[in-house]
Amino acid sequence: MKYVHYESNGQSQLGIRLEEGILPFTVLEQQSAGTLQLPQTVEQLLHHPELHIHIEQWLQNNRPTSSLLQEQLVQETDIRWLPCVPAPGKVLCIGLNYRKHAAETGMAEPQTPIVFSKFSDTVAAHLDTVPLPLLSQQVDYEAELCIVIGKKADRVSKETALEYVFGYCASNDVSARDLQMLTSQWLLGKTCDRFAPIGPYLVTADEVGNPNELGIRAYVNEQNVQDSNTSDMIFHCDEIVHYVSQYMTLLPGDIILTGTPEGVILGKPENERVWLKDGDQVTIEIDRLGRLTNTFKAASISR
Repeated sequence: MKYVHYESNGQSQLGIRLEEGILPFTVLEQQSAGTLQLPQTVEQLLHHPELHIHIEQWLQNNRPTSSLLQEQLVQETDIRWLPCVPAPGKVLCIGLNYRKHAAETGMAEPQTPIVFSKFSDTVAAHLDTVPLPLLSQQVDYEAELCIVIGKKADRVSKETALEYVFGYCASNDVSARDLQMLTSQWLLGKTCDRFAPIGPYLVTADEVGNPNELGIRAYVNEQNVQDSNTSDMIFHCDEIVHYVSQYMTLLPGDIILTGTPEGVILGKPENERVWLKDGDQVTIEIDRLGRLTNTFKAASISR
C-alpha cells in the first residue's frame, strides 16, 4: 500500500494512492461509516501498525465504487506534497554502501557499515525546492533507498530485522562535497536546509517485497545519471537494521538512508564534474516506490 501525506485546502491530509488517484482518509472514514479506526497523522500510523492491517483488510473487502473513484478521489496535480515521514526522530545514513560507488571514488569497501546522520529538519517533500548553500559550490545528488522503521528495534537479529520495518521510500542524500570534505566529519556537508528529500509515497514493506532487488535511478534534468540495483549494496537492509540496533534503539518513524550507487558527480574525473546549479531538477526513481523530484535553487542572502 502506498500512503500519501499531503496538504489540501490548507490542511494536512493522509490518503492512499490507488491507480485512479488518491483516496483521502476523510472519504475512507465516510465510506466505513465510522467503523474503521484511522490514524490522523503519519506518526500515529507508524506507532500503531495494526491500523495499517485494518485499513488493508477493509479495502480488500470494500473496494470503492467506480462512482466514488470518479467523484471523491484527489489527483496528484491538485495537492501540495508533504514529507511522507514529516518528523523522523532519527535520520541515519549509511555511507559508501554500493560496491561500484566505492570503486568509482577509489575507496576501499568498508568492512562495517559507515553510519552518519542528518537532522530531522533536513527532510523535504516531493516537488519541494532545495536551496543551494551560499558557501558551497559542489552540491551533489545521491539516489538512495530509505528504510522507515515501524517497530521498536533494540539489538534485533539479522534474521528478524526486516520485521521492524514499516516500509520504504525514495530519498536523495543531497551532499555539499566541498563542505563535506572540509574535515573528517561529514556533518556540515550533509545537513544543509532540505538536504534529505523523501517520498513521494510511504510504501509498506509487504508491497515492496525484497528491498535488496530494486532498480534505483537518478535523473538530472531528465538525463539518466545513476542506474543500478539495490542488490549492489555491500550491507543489505536486514544487515543495516540489525547493525544499527546493536548500538542505538530504533523507534517508529526513524529513517535510514541506505547509501547511493555509482554515478554521482563526485565519482567523475575532476574535469568532468558539473555540480548542481540553480534551476536543476533531480528525480530519484526506485522500483515500486515512485519518482521523487526536486528543483534546486540558488539561496538568497538574508539581511
